[in-house]
Amino acid sequence: MAVLWLLLAGLPSFLVGVFAWVLIQHFLTTEIPSTLKHPVKLWFIHGMLLYVVTLGNILEKLRICAMPRFLQFLEGLMPINKDPNVLVTDLHFGTIPVRLLKPKKASSQPRRDRYQSLCSLLASETDSVVLMVGYRKLPGYHHPVLINDCQNASIYFLKNLASFGVDPSRVVLCGESIGGWAVAIVTQALTCIPSLPQIKAQILICPLVNFINFQLPSHQQNKNVPLLTRDFMFMCMCKYLVIDPSWKDAILTGSAIPLDKWKKYRKWLSYDNIPRRFWSQDPQPEILGPFNEAAYLETKHTWNAELSPLLADDKTIAQLPETFLVSCEHDILRDDALLYKKRLEDQGVPVSWYHVEDGFHGCLLLFDKKCFSFPCSMKLINAVISYIKSI
Repeated sequence: MAVLWLLLAGLPSFLVGVFAWVLIQHFLTTEIPSTLKHPVKLWFIHGMLLYVVTLGNILEKLRICAMPRFLQFLEGLMPINKDPNVLVTDLHFGTIPVRLLKPKKASSQPRRDRYQSLCSLLASETDSVVLMVGYRKLPGYHHPVLINDCQNASIYFLKNLASFGVDPSRVVLCGESIGGWAVAIVTQALTCIPSLPQIKAQILICPLVNFINFQLPSHQQNKNVPLLTRDFMFMCMCKYLVIDPSWKDAILTGSAIPLDKWKKYRKWLSYDNIPRRFWSQDPQPEILGPFNEAAYLETKHTWNAELSPLLADDKTIAQLPETFLVSCEHDILRDDALLYKKRLEDQGVPVSWYHVEDGFHGCLLLFDKKCFSFPCSMKLINAVISYIKSI
């Protein structure tokens, strides 16, 4: 009892100490672009995110709780905004939990389907059926579980569209960030199953499409810009792909890239494919570090199109549906969207592109957070809604 009391008594001091350390680190490393609106607000949000991530890392090192599970616990404490005009139904497609959202208002035509985290708003604003896939997450599950869950749920849904009142000619897949990565991979896979209804369009919002080239201009310009910094992105990547973090420098400098593979795929991966207006005034040369075979062996699975959809062959790319791509100027993944845009256009895929000049990674998630929302949040979501209505 005495030991427990001492621990509880020291907890406030510990939390304050961690907060002070995070605050100093945040002040020294975080970069807020001058063109962003409400910079203090973003600085505060990112500081709180760093604080909870740091607490999660401490709990993980103490073997009390894995960091991802700690973040999921905190996320579960946040209130959910319920739309009275949307009917929500929890189902299971086999063992995969899914959530179906559809407007309560009767529709004269079968509705579209959407896969999107902001599904309640999309359902009501676009008169669509929206399917959320409850894919299994870290820390208990790693690649390819997320992709398999999304793909299997999508196939089940596509085979049973009539029972959900969905028009098979108007199915759209949509995802943001890691969800955009999943949509890109699943859409490529579905093109190889001719017995399924064809996907009308895919919507990729700030997607990740390659795990190979980390020397793109956006990686140089936005590596310390909230809400997705290079360090946080790399930590999540290593956890999900089960890569030893000690290879960080080799991966970021390109030392894990064999010269023969770079020569083969440079035409798709190089920042030569990025419009020059996105380059830095003094861009760093795209030079691979001295080849490290051990680092390559640790990361060679990233050269598969099932992980890096940018590397899919021309035949697969050419079969993809029309695409709506969203990029944000101050996003470390901005250039991934630009590379994929060119890759699709080169194979004749119709692409609509919306670039948020004052946007940053994750701004979409803040669209309904009232005092923590940003003008770019609503601009982005309105662009997505307009596109869905247009098709």
